[in-house]
Amino acid sequence: MHPKKIWANFAVQDLERTTAFYSRLGFKHNGASDQLTSFFFGDDNFIIHFFLKDVLAPAMKGPLAATKEGNEIIFTIGADSKAAVDSWAEEIRNAGGTLVSAPETFGEGYYGFVFTDPDGHRFNVFYM
Repeated sequence: MHPKKIWANFAVQDLERTTAFYSRLGFKHNGASDQLTSFFFGDDNFIIHFFLKDVLAPAMKGPLAATKEGNEIIFTIGADSKAAVDSWAEEIRNAGGTLVSAPETFGEGYYGFVFTDPDGHRFNVFYM
């Protein structure tokens, strides 16, 4: 197998809210339609499509994870410094995200936190 690209698809309730949240955090918008909004993440432009839940669920041929109750997957966003981690925590809170944990040191040489977007998708942010 030799995939030419990989991306992620998440289910959301409100495309406008999702677009506003990730735009406020400074992620580059990759386009939108009446079914999805899409963003680039990181230097390699990893793509996450945020589909309306009612559109994505039938395509998955099974139930979607209840993000408010558990983890579907956790992406990690790397920061350049501890100060950047602290700044991002504030930006995420101001944009409407929820901090699951405050920035903290964990393990040797790791500093970061966990947050959820407005639909409950979890992300780690850390500096190492």
